[in-house]
Amino acid sequence: MKQKPKLAVYKFASCDGCQLSLLDCEDELLAIAGEVEIANFPEASRAVQGGPYDVTLVEGSVTTPHDAKRIQEVRKLSKVIVTIGACATAGGIQALRNFSDVKDFISIVYAKPEYIDTLETSTAIADHIPVDFELRGCPINKQQLLELICAFLNGRRPNIHQHSVCVECKQRGTVCVMVSQGTMCLGPVTQAGCNAICPSYNRGCYGCFGPKETPNTSSLSSWLKEGGKSNPELIRVFRGFNAYAEDFRKESEAHDE
Repeated sequence: MKQKPKLAVYKFASCDGCQLSLLDCEDELLAIAGEVEIANFPEASRAVQGGPYDVTLVEGSVTTPHDAKRIQEVRKLSKVIVTIGACATAGGIQALRNFSDVKDFISIVYAKPEYIDTLETSTAIADHIPVDFELRGCPINKQQLLELICAFLNGRRPNIHQHSVCVECKQRGTVCVMVSQGTMCLGPVTQAGCNAICPSYNRGCYGCFGPKETPNTSSLSSWLKEGGKSNPELIRVFRGFNAYAEDFRKESEAHDE
């Protein structure tokens, strides 16, 4: 009898939303369970099997010395590692700490700061180990996750679009909120994956899926400035869920007075 590929899911600093996207697959999850052996997924089961694992999904950023050591062990146990979500691929919303001194936050939040053992920065998994594939989103798109798992089972590269959210707006017939209303929107520089949810409700894109391939962030900023947006507004819009993704980070720093 052919042995099923082993699938593992690990969590680092995150909200668990991307793991919940896997559980939200519902009926599809039953089909996945029939094709792979879910060997390590604490969010779904207390039963844990040891590695090595054929594919490992990693959610969350590295924020503590313990995280930095643990991710090295996960890499050793895994043939293929896929990072899922903004925290794992760009450091997440917690990477806002990277623009300041984390010690200032610790002293404000915790009554006993001396008990806190943390790193100066929150960083993506790829900053610590080689990663085989990144699945963007805050949270990830469950259909993209299913495509990724199916691609792995069939030995092919995942078919994940890398065009901008603007393409999704056009596909669903949504009127551009920037052009029609002057709304701040990261759609032109953000990777597709959400089906342009926010613009379809007359809100600007928040950049949940991170920078698209070769984004022209400076051009977008120039256009927004012509529309009356200030430097603090530009900094705020680029420092969201993917604040420490390289293209967004550099653009926000360019306007940091």
